[in-house]
Amino acid sequence: MSEETSPVPPMPELPPRAPSRRRRPFLSGLAVGLVVGGLAVGGVMALVNDSEPKDPATASSSPLPEATTEAPQETVEATPEEVFNEAPGAQDFTITLKTTSKQCFGSAGCNITVEPNLSYGGLLPLNPGKTYSITYEVLGSEDGAVIQTMELSDQTSLTFRSTTVSTASRGVKLTAKVTDIEEQG
Repeated sequence: MSEETSPVPPMPELPPRAPSRRRRPFLSGLAVGLVVGGLAVGGVMALVNDSEPKDPATASSSPLPEATTEAPQETVEATPEEVFNEAPGAQDFTITLKTTSKQCFGSAGCNITVEPNLSYGGLLPLNPGKTYSITYEVLGSEDGAVIQTMELSDQTSLTFRSTTVSTASRGVKLTAKVTDIEEQG
């Protein structure tokens, strides 16, 4: 018996290409972008429509605004009132001392003259129309704490007197702290 074989079709030179799936993500992304864009435009249109008057007597049914002979009114924007720290406390200020002169006498200590350097760190600005009396202590003196007062006006103008103290030794470092704030008329 003789077997019949069917002829084998010739093989292509290149392997068959799988269908490209690159279009699907692109088309999906395009569709999502159009939907999101449409929603955004719809939201903006809704906001615009919400800002138009709801009163039927003043609402216009035509898409174009009616011509008027009146001059357009300027919109006056209300400027928000500036809020100030009406009751600043000692915790709102920091103070450092600047040495303006220092005269030491061997192991006997030093005479040191210092000036206050005040910084404000409150959350709200100080009222520029008010003057504040700021009491502070200079610490590290041979005779104990020295209490001084300075005045702050226009938020930046500081009036004070220099402080001269004697220290027990050359290595003493003077410090200061704010102890009280009073508002002046």
